[in-house]
Amino acid sequence: MQTGAAYIRVSTEEQAEYSPDSQLGRIREYAKAHQILLPEKYIYLDEGISGRHARTRPAFMRMISDAKEKPRPFDVILLWKFSRFARNRQDSILYKSMLRKECGIDVISITEQLSKDPTSILIEALLEAMDEYYSLNLAEEVRRGMNEKFSRGGVVSVPPFGYRMEDGRFIPDPEKAPLVAKIFRDYLSGVPSRQIAAALNAAGIRTSRGNSFESRSIDYILSNPTYTGKLRRRIHPGQSEMTLAEGKHTPLVCEEDFRSVQQMLAARRRRLPPYTRQTPADFMLRGLVRCGNCGATLTQSVKGKYLQCCRYARGQCSVSHSVSLSWLTEKVLEQLEADPSCPAPLKRSLPLLRSDKISESQKNELLRSFLSQITFHRPDNTITLSFYNRDLRTGR
Repeated sequence: MQTGAAYIRVSTEEQAEYSPDSQLGRIREYAKAHQILLPEKYIYLDEGISGRHARTRPAFMRMISDAKEKPRPFDVILLWKFSRFARNRQDSILYKSMLRKECGIDVISITEQLSKDPTSILIEALLEAMDEYYSLNLAEEVRRGMNEKFSRGGVVSVPPFGYRMEDGRFIPDPEKAPLVAKIFRDYLSGVPSRQIAAALNAAGIRTSRGNSFESRSIDYILSNPTYTGKLRRRIHPGQSEMTLAEGKHTPLVCEEDFRSVQQMLAARRRRLPPYTRQTPADFMLRGLVRCGNCGATLTQSVKGKYLQCCRYARGQCSVSHSVSLSWLTEKVLEQLEADPSCPAPLKRSLPLLRSDKISESQKNELLRSFLSQITFHRPDNTITLSFYNRDLRTGR
């Protein structure tokens, strides 16, 4: 008797598909009729998720991971339709081929039976192509409908901070709407984004998603024209500029204040170098130094000469811990040299840590073998070296 797995997927935009219970019921009937054992632990469900990309479906990826176990946990994967497995030919071919050739597991659609005849390969490919076409065409139709609604001032997105949804329109939130106006007033008066975020966090106020405010959260609010009574949307995929339309909701900020804020944001961007995400540079203390106020990691500045609390930079820590990387590195080495109880292997390695004979990455690995963390205390400019078995506090 074969052991089977069941994969079930339903997506919010496809109204014609069977419900999860209906799909599972049909699969159970097929398994019983074909003497296939279907354990509960091998029933995988992705609900409300598109089949466009496999990587976005957690249950699907868990099923693939389980299928790779030795010995194999099941012999077949049962589907209501092949479209449940994937609506992307590349993913379909990749995972079906891997399951069949590497794991010895077949993928069976209970409603689209294929014979062992070679022509079944062509039929399966045709079904995959039709599924992908349906998915792409459906997405285009949905996008066209949303663009038409947007052009008429209809809401096609979730409400931003300061608004709530009521009868398909943005309505000012009695508690949060005044905060939006205050954010604009504070910024116009010269209060930086980081400080505004810190004040909101200290008051226990959270973003629309329930997260703490960061500098970028404030910048997003300040640059959002929705607060002037407009709506914005990218009409075409890949479009860089937003298209604006007149909305039907109450503005929270006047046009004049909004334009002034945009000028201030643009001036700030001109003063600061453009940020580009890069691979973090290796340095001996990377990932080891902690903020003495909140416990977060100190990370490198853009130019790499200073460390700063990563939460302070986002407005989530109230105390700046900016410190010269070269000064801190020297203080750590001096303390290790002066401490008579420093572990002998680390003591012998100190000359190596000061040399260029090993890379910064290797130095970092060496320190991590003995140190769990280094805490920098801003008020008195001291550090605490936390070894795996004890703590040691330095002087200034």
